[in-house]
Amino acid sequence: MSTSSLAAGRAQMPEGSNRVLDERTLAASYRTLAALLKPGMAVLDVGCGTGAITRGMAELTGPSGMVVGIDPGESLVAQAREKHREVPGLAFQVADVYTYAPDVSFDVVASARTLQWLADPYDALQRMAGFLKPGGTLSVLDYNHEKITWNPVPPPSMQLFYDAFLRWRADAGMQNDIADRLAGYFETAGLRDVAVTSQVETVRRTDPDYAAKMSIWAKVAETRGHQLVADGYVTEAQRVAAVQDYTAWLETEGDHMEMYLLAVEGRVG
Repeated sequence: MSTSSLAAGRAQMPEGSNRVLDERTLAASYRTLAALLKPGMAVLDVGCGTGAITRGMAELTGPSGMVVGIDPGESLVAQAREKHREVPGLAFQVADVYTYAPDVSFDVVASARTLQWLADPYDALQRMAGFLKPGGTLSVLDYNHEKITWNPVPPPSMQLFYDAFLRWRADAGMQNDIADRLAGYFETAGLRDVAVTSQVETVRRTDPDYAAKMSIWAKVAETRGHQLVADGYVTEAQRVAAVQDYTAWLETEGDHMEMYLLAVEGRVG
């Protein structure tokens, strides 16, 4: 099996993952993009998931604008259509960035936390740039998972699971450090005025949403963890221990976590 096919299979959202996508908003989860959007713009969201951030795009571009969200996940697109069907100027399509062929060009093409799941992110980036009008803007938001920090360090069971998660991704050709590669990819693809903005996600015990955000890795172990078990990267006992120990840790010892996230923008032509 090719790395592209392997990555595509592993990137599929497991049952129960949707709530993580639904909790995101444009204002809170993609601030640099919100600043780019204006009424009347045509915008493409690559990897729209259940459409929570895409909806925010349509609310900013307004009824005179057009926002299209694409995702290869049929169930995700079905949920997006159901959740956001009343928003004017917003449409969702089942499509893969590598084969998508829009009949219009866009003012802005955006992709949030999506390239991290692809085995050929540079190819995808080039294709996204090709969807833009002259002078249009490409905006990509993504992580470097190798630079996550916790204070204090989480339990050994979660450290073991997280290391296995990164190996599971890397073995499928996914780039765990994609955030720090993006600026170079933009420049190689010929985009101009490339700008990099830190969007590091910091969660502290004093935050009102501490438990919800800090528990993301327990949710990953609860959902994608089953994929790691099936693929032989952890045992079921190790997966369960990671969930239980991490949950207990964040309730008692966990103080803060930082997830390294960058937003990169560039213009074509």
